[in-house]
Amino acid sequence: MALTARFTCRRLDMEHNLLEIDGPEFDFDSFADVVAPLLTQLELQVLERELNADLHVWLVDFEGCRLMLKGEHYSGQLWLEGLDSEASPTLAYLATMLQG
Repeated sequence: MALTARFTCRRLDMEHNLLEIDGPEFDFDSFADVVAPLLTQLELQVLERELNADLHVWLVDFEGCRLMLKGEHYSGQLWLEGLDSEASPTLAYLATMLQG
């Protein structure tokens, strides 16, 4: 599954600094394996990982810009969130990397 995973931009919300991502289904236990190709595709480096009851929250870095990669397994939602307004251009660029 991980080698053939395909991720695309679902929606870029510049007002809220969010990049919603479509990809393969995941559950709580499979999240790390499922998003591994996304990390490679976008050249993201994981800095920290936090697990909540139903949410994975990872601090990631893209060329010096820190973002939150979040995955909520009950809804199957996956997104990148900018930590400040400086992240908007980075999210816009990453969205172009996810174009189908």
